[in-house]
Amino acid sequence: MPHNRLSSTLRACIATAALITATGPARAAETSECHVGSYRLADGRIVDIAPLEGDRLRWRTFDGAVGELKPQPGGGWQSLYGWTGRPDGIAVDPGACGDDRISFAGSDARRLSFDVTERDFTGRDGVTLKGRLVMPQGKGKVPVVVLVHGAERDAALRFNFLQRLFPAAGIGVFVYDKRGTGTSGGIYTQDFDLLADDAIAAMATARKLAGKRAGRVGYQGASQGGWVAPLAANRAPADFVIVSFGLAVSILDEDLQQMEMELADKGYPPEIIAKAQEIARAAGEIFASNFKQGYAEFDAVRAKYRGESWYKDVHGHITWLLLPHEEAAMRAEGPKYDWGTPFRYDPMPTLTANKTPQLWVLGGRDYQAPAKETSRRLGTLIDAGKPFTLAVYPQAEHGITLFETAPDGARVSTRFAEGYFAMMRDFIKDGGIGADYGDARISGGGKRD
Repeated sequence: MPHNRLSSTLRACIATAALITATGPARAAETSECHVGSYRLADGRIVDIAPLEGDRLRWRTFDGAVGELKPQPGGGWQSLYGWTGRPDGIAVDPGACGDDRISFAGSDARRLSFDVTERDFTGRDGVTLKGRLVMPQGKGKVPVVVLVHGAERDAALRFNFLQRLFPAAGIGVFVYDKRGTGTSGGIYTQDFDLLADDAIAAMATARKLAGKRAGRVGYQGASQGGWVAPLAANRAPADFVIVSFGLAVSILDEDLQQMEMELADKGYPPEIIAKAQEIARAAGEIFASNFKQGYAEFDAVRAKYRGESWYKDVHGHITWLLLPHEEAAMRAEGPKYDWGTPFRYDPMPTLTANKTPQLWVLGGRDYQAPAKETSRRLGTLIDAGKPFTLAVYPQAEHGITLFETAPDGARVSTRFAEGYFAMMRDFIKDGGIGADYGDARISGGGKRD
């Protein structure tokens, strides 16, 4: 996820520390990143141009359309459909470095300027984290959202495009590189407790920097951030939480549910799925013990089912990592996964104790964060009067993207679900959402009639 010339001071053909990693990209990437920014078309629509690795770029419109921009050997750029790599026929000309205008689909667009403040802040245990507040220009109050990482190791300061897309819609954003990623200090971790305290420190920094301009202030946590953000909101005041493609179950349950979806999609009946989940439970014990125990049980269940025709299709979220290996190899690989991951963490006590309004946006076809059980659990909380709103896009996968399925079953994303960004915008601004955001199925207290 990405960056731009976030204000009129970040101009011309300079990548700047706000746009480049600590080691710095190659010259071609520096050149391409001078185009990074959000732009407003003549008809009012917003298009964002974000960096990718190398000299490529990615455009996104606020309605969810996506394309990749690939530089051509003879000059100019070719736009490719979603993540497919196929030309989409859309003409995009970012112009020269330093230009404030681009041409997009036959329409001129002007680069938007924001008020940007770079700030180091201190996370738990004294770790120095790098953050950035991006505000719409002006003096009036605006809501502010703190972006909480998923499990990715990418530098959010460089790649999280929401740091521009939300300000283009009148919302302030605080974005930061979580510990062990990008330009921040510390060691990469998946310790939810630790990451929640870092998120609280990020929110405190955002409030201080925004000052009198801060209106509603809350979190948007994506994927693994969906475990972290509710924890943070329960520990220190927040006005709202958005969980995007997150889970109300444990990581071990995530593995079981992903396996169920994958095998059901391949046509296997429940009795076969139950056998495959025996393997997943044994694999989960190895992960949860930090690779210290569970090998005999895992070997036994693999031996029991290895000759079955369905065994080749067993995958899951984490089980597939262990399937090809024997004990010695697994023990050797174990330290690579020593990230403090709380595999048995049950988010329900945190959610049950919650008093902060939350919007959960899930994908009905998401293998990595299956929506079925999470939706059921959230439904019980909604029925109990908790201030939750649930929106499920029935055909979306992880990331709330739509996709094509290749003959071999591989998925290729094509765009974000229509209305996804608008739904988050509306909830951030006033805590409620309407009824029409593409094909999202919405329930809960935040839905306006």
